[in-house]
Amino acid sequence: MVRRLSAELIGTFWLVFGGCGSAVLAAAFPELGIGFAGVALAFGLTVLTMAYAVGGISGGHFNPAVTLGLCLAGRHDWKDLPLYWIFQVAGAVLAGVVLYAIASGQEGWSAGGFASNGFGELSPGGYSMQAALIIEIVLTAGFLLVILGSTSKLAPAGFAPIAIGLALTLIHLISIPVTNTSVNPARSTGVAFFAETGATGQLWLFWLAPLVGAAIGALVWKYVLMPGEGLDNLGE
Repeated sequence: MVRRLSAELIGTFWLVFGGCGSAVLAAAFPELGIGFAGVALAFGLTVLTMAYAVGGISGGHFNPAVTLGLCLAGRHDWKDLPLYWIFQVAGAVLAGVVLYAIASGQEGWSAGGFASNGFGELSPGGYSMQAALIIEIVLTAGFLLVILGSTSKLAPAGFAPIAIGLALTLIHLISIPVTNTSVNPARSTGVAFFAETGATGQLWLFWLAPLVGAAIGALVWKYVLMPGEGLDNLGE
């Protein structure tokens, strides 16, 4: 269990440090040219690389919503969920601390939003709470379907991390303007406390929506799409 929890902490640290770091350190300078697309790719690459590196140890969740979804789909033991969540959040907060220590080393630097998530005034595009809630639920549900499908027995072996990493990239390309993209409560928590925008006051949505979305995605997979268990067996 120590190895598994350590893998989740390290993997979540890498996701937050790499993804949010690209936004805080690189995207802050327009002349570097990475923009939204670069940040989206950075998030996808963090998951892809760590899924290959430590996914074989812990399952490569790096996300409380993913752990919940896998438990609901029968792919993960419920008794491990609390510790997975604790170590995922710890890895995310540790990444926020390290990222803040680096970013604040620049003279005159201000944390601002610090790659945090938000709606209304804290949304990059000024989107409402309703819009944020809907998009986070829908995209997290889709993310779980990709995870469960790409790791199923019918999927080509060895390609799941690529599919999952590309899915997370796509999710960011869609939703950065709306919420700055969460689909991961740990990612949201890890940077919210360092933001100067009051992001912690909206953190509840970025726990609620991804968890609801993960549950929807997992249940759709389990009862509709899962090979040998879905609607194809009705009436047999």
